[in-house]
Amino acid sequence: MRHRSAGTKLKREPEHRNMLLRNLATSVLEHGKITTTLAKAKATQPVVEQLITLAKGGWDLNKFRRSLTVVTKKDIAWRLFKDYVDADEKTHKAIGLRYADRQGGYTRIFKLAKVRQGDCSQMAVLSLIPEDEKLSQEPVAPKVSKS
Repeated sequence: MRHRSAGTKLKREPEHRNMLLRNLATSVLEHGKITTTLAKAKATQPVVEQLITLAKGGWDLNKFRRSLTVVTKKDIAWRLFKDYVDADEKTHKAIGLRYADRQGGYTRIFKLAKVRQGDCSQMAVLSLIPEDEKLSQEPVAPKVSKS
């Protein structure tokens, strides 16, 4: 029985699995997108979303320390809360503030047509949604007919 055991195991021990998810989440925040297997992308997505939700409120020392428990690089944790300059000398807004007006759904998973050579694993791209992308229409509650 799998009662109260959420998440996939990814065929790894808990310590290895947690470190894998931490490294993948750090890479997504650092590069904006990563290419990995579909199972790893689906397992990493909630971790990244929780980090961005944590950073949406702006700078807070306690939230910064909580993000350091997941993010493996300190400068990437700074990017969640503070504006930063990349290698091309371009200034970017803090990742948390980019999505301040968005209620969840900060990442997207694209399934790739190719499979990994060797074990035929389904590949996917996990990427952050661009900050200028808006919802095409506001979600509305479905109408219930009274009959």
